Amino acid sequence: MNRKLFWGVLVIGLALVIVPFALGMPGKTAAGQRMLNGFHPLMQPAAVQTTANYYNDVFTPLGKVSTQFTAAAANPQMQKQFAPLMPMLQPVMPIFKQVPAGLRWYGPLVHTMQGNVNNYQQVNSLPDFRLFTWFFVVPGLLLVVLAGIGLVRDPSAHRLPFHHRAKPTPA
Repeated sequence: MNRKLFWGVLVIGLALVIVPFALGMPGKTAAGQRMLNGFHPLMQPAAVQTTANYYNDVFTPLGKVSTQFTAAAANPQMQKQFAPLMPMLQPVMPIFKQVPAGLRWYGPLVHTMQGNVNNYQQVNSLPDFRLFTWFFVVPGLLLVVLAGIGLVRDPSAHRLPFHHRAKPTPA
């Protein structure tokens, strides 16, 4: 076999061994696995539906109520109607004022969760992310060994011996 081919195989093998470590793949794949594990309970279909239900059925209506309460605090006529409740509501008014912004902030999160349940299930069905580094390193090591064997062996060791017939001596 051509020695140039073995040098090429050696370079590819070394790249498969070195590049994953140079890119920090072991740490990144471990972080990816920790993230998948952390999101696992939250991204189950029932949990995502519960989150969406809380957002849609509790917090979104609370946004409407908070708008009314904050309007009452600024409107003199409504202040008269809510006067008996105002001492109790005064401490929570700053919180009610934040509800609309919170709804705008969490809405995309809830919709993203709902839209990615199947994607999460597919990614989570892959082998443990910490193994991905080894999917490169092990074949790389095998290529390095193969190329090493090809480069250090005696190129003439596997040649078949040829016996040449001696030319007859002219008489």
